Amino acid sequence: MSFYESASFIVSQVLGNWLIGGTEGSAVNLLPTAAAILSLVALIYASQRLKEFPRTTKFEDYKIKFHSYILMDRRIWLLSWVQACVHFSSVVFWILWAPTIVGDGREMVLGLVYPCLLGAKMLGSSAFPWFNGPLSLRTEEYLVYTFVLMGSLMSIIAYDYQEIEMLLILFCLYHACLGLVLPSLARLRTMFVPNELRAGMMSLSLAPSNAALFFFLVQRGYYHNIENSTVIALGALGLFTAAGCMHMLKRAGKQPHQSWIKL
Repeated sequence: MSFYESASFIVSQVLGNWLIGGTEGSAVNLLPTAAAILSLVALIYASQRLKEFPRTTKFEDYKIKFHSYILMDRRIWLLSWVQACVHFSSVVFWILWAPTIVGDGREMVLGLVYPCLLGAKMLGSSAFPWFNGPLSLRTEEYLVYTFVLMGSLMSIIAYDYQEIEMLLILFCLYHACLGLVLPSLARLRTMFVPNELRAGMMSLSLAPSNAALFFFLVQRGYYHNIENSTVIALGALGLFTAAGCMHMLKRAGKQPHQSWIKL
């Protein structure tokens, strides 16, 4: 899914570059309206499809299962924190990569950089079957080193001035790692989280990261209390803590479900 997601984004970026460069301004102004209409049609279609599936789980049963399988399992808390850190760092990167690369008056065609980043993400996601197939590595093992590498890359981007060529290399390496991380985390969720509770676990992990993003966006964009480099460094710190959580998850091993107090 990560591979096809990146491929669709690349196609949309190529189409956008072509429309902006080869059409009149009036045609370009119609693009947001057309995108909104297509999104609305897709949302209506998805809602109609969801109505066809009967609700098999009551809210009380779901609450009991969520409490026993999610809130009382230490492994789920570790995995949720890892998911939150990855979400925070990736969103911070996508918000600040353009100001970083054009800092100090440097000129760059951002529309050409975007497909390169997505191509690197596709390359990383295509490597996922190799890590779980011929290499026969545990997901937790290689994710520890991947998070350390991603945190190091973000630290260099935050505090070490680089030329455009070096920044592009760092950006592409980060996205290659991200393309490997996303399907790996999805595999861990299938291992540890029951299918009917997976959406609740994702919401639980995204809540703190979204709250932190909102706080730092207000502090940076409205009050100007922090710098872009500080926000990127916080994303790097989150990735380092994700590596520690993944190491603890590796030590826990593939044990049956038990209370987090006993782990």
